[in-house]
Amino acid sequence: MVVSAAPSRFAADRAWSARAAAPLRWTAGPGARPGPAEVDALRRGLLRRDEVAAALVRAVREDRTVSMREVHAALAAGGAGPDAPAPLRDFFAAVAQRPDWVDDDLLARGAEACRTFGHDAGLVLTHGSLLGGYRTAAALEPLARTGRLTGEETLRRIGETTAWWRAVTAPAGLEPGAEGHRLALHVRVMHGFVNHHLEQDPTWEWDLRGVPINQYDQASTLGVFSTSFLLHLRLLGVRVPRRDAAAVMHLWSYVGWLMGVDEEWLPRTERRGRRLLYHFLSHDPPPDENSRTLAAALIDMVDLAPYGPLRRRWERERALSVSTWLLGPAAMRDLGLPVRAPWYGVWRVAANLGWTQVVGRLPGGRLRLLVRADRHHRRQERAWHGEAAPGIGAIPA
Repeated sequence: MVVSAAPSRFAADRAWSARAAAPLRWTAGPGARPGPAEVDALRRGLLRRDEVAAALVRAVREDRTVSMREVHAALAAGGAGPDAPAPLRDFFAAVAQRPDWVDDDLLARGAEACRTFGHDAGLVLTHGSLLGGYRTAAALEPLARTGRLTGEETLRRIGETTAWWRAVTAPAGLEPGAEGHRLALHVRVMHGFVNHHLEQDPTWEWDLRGVPINQYDQASTLGVFSTSFLLHLRLLGVRVPRRDAAAVMHLWSYVGWLMGVDEEWLPRTERRGRRLLYHFLSHDPPPDENSRTLAAALIDMVDLAPYGPLRRRWERERALSVSTWLLGPAAMRDLGLPVRAPWYGVWRVAANLGWTQVVGRLPGGRLRLLVRADRHHRRQERAWHGEAAPGIGAIPA
């Protein structure tokens, strides 16, 4: 289906979006308000898909020139052989044309920086990036239609996201054929199949939502793993040196490129990322029932933890406290969650004054942070998933 007008979700409630985006405006620097050309680009972004992945999906679903078995084999191998069907070779040829701006040293530094953040990275990704992303209804309908909203599905989805994040931030994880590189392409193709399925669904509300998985929402999601991630780490008192911040933005810009985000939407720098996030949120729709369902499920996830009732109660209060600290009371109310005193956020600031602000500056301090972070991750993974490490979401058959 071809839609030419901006979907009605765009700037649907200007009063709400202005309030929600106000804190970001102060971080985005002078002249942050989008100009007419930038607003037009935002509108067009809602109507654009990842065409490289879409071409491969059409070859599978419509032309029948590529089989799912061939797709799975190529993704597992990290590439298509010379005898593979042309659409499959075209897809891997496109992702092999790495942009000239990609710098391997910056990728390595950005990945290492992400790994040093340890426990705080997990807090930020869960209660800042994911929960904060639920505050707007912008990108939630495709997820809602998969039915993966509550209970065990929430825990599985968090585990999959963590596995992907760990892979792309592993040493040399984004080299062709490495696990992070393969998983980034796996998720890209999976999104392509989901998007194709929803585009064929007669109940999809094009005039309201635009393309199901569109460039606007993909770029906004990239922002919560990069720009928002760094902002929230600093709120927890984590020391993020300027060179590390630049490298983290470089890393996630390349991850975004691998996953099908158009170059014009890649943040590249923290200033650019803040400006983009401000533009997105100031035109996003307010929360809906999907927002509140997903938010409640994320907090209720602690009920699935292998802990006793007192520990579960503590984990729930901790989650609500750090969420209030990172997102603010207004966001918690938008999500239908109770506001709590931000005691855990204050505790993390105090802890990080010792660890990242002092130990991290000492000779050998970065290595100590890396070892400590890896130990924490392995402990958390065993507690939540046992010996069965979480995998990644399957591509729809």
